[in-house]
Parts: sequence; structure tokens; C-alpha cells
Amino acid sequence: MADKKPPKSKLIETYLPKAAGEEEIAAGVKAAIAEITPAPTMKEMGTVMKNAMSHFAAAGMRVDGKAVSRGGEEELAGK
Repeated sequence: MADKKPPKSKLIETYLPKAAGEEEIAAGVKAAIAEITPAPTMKEMGTVMKNAMSHFAAAGMRVDGKAVSRGGEEELAGK
């Protein structure tokens, strides 16, 4: 009987919002940076994070804040 029941973690995941993947995180960070004028610098990382996290929340997605921060740092360092 135990083999036929799905694990509780799988059951719980069905009720959670969809988790954002790497490509979705990169696209969300780029979109958040594009909305800020003038173009943000590394000093304005907090503003970038706030905008990016609000994009993901509005889309109903779960996202790891560390991954968003890493993506933001990479984007801003590339400029």
C-alpha cells in the first residue's frame, strides 16, 4: 500500500506556485533592469532585486532570491 501512495512532498508541490527555471530568472532580471532608467549600476542592486522579485510574484512563480541576486550581479557586471 505504501508503494502506491505518492510521497507527501509531491502532494504539497501540487499546491505551490510553479518554480522559475534558470532561463526564466535570467529573463526576469533582464526585464527588471530594462525598466529602470537611467540604467542601474551595481550600487542599485537593491532596486533591481525589488523589481525582479515583484515580477516573479506577479507571475505567480516561486523563485530563489539567491539565484535572482546572482543573475542581477552577472547582468550588472556585464555592463
